[in-house]
Amino acid sequence: MIKVSVLYPRDESAKFDMDYYLGQHIPMVQEKLGAALKGVSVEQGVAGGTPDAPPAFVAMGHLLFDSPEAFQESFGPHAEQIMGDIPNYTSIQPTIQISDVKM
Repeated sequence: MIKVSVLYPRDESAKFDMDYYLGQHIPMVQEKLGAALKGVSVEQGVAGGTPDAPPAFVAMGHLLFDSPEAFQESFGPHAEQIMGDIPNYTSIQPTIQISDVKM
């Protein structure tokens, strides 16, 4: 199993509309990726690792797939629409990481 993490680094001047992300973007992603998407989670940063430190990321979205190929096959045909929706909820350029889930 792999996890595709979409990380939105904290930026004081940036906007992030969590209501839109949860209510519009994520459901659209789920619909487009279909059965290849095995699970999804969304996190909102609240604090950093030391007292009073801000979070490193304002939000993180995590998508689970059986393999990198399953991700690529489901995402590829919809990449333009999914990526094109980003300006509707944030001005942050996300960082994407694909990880092999070990546990």
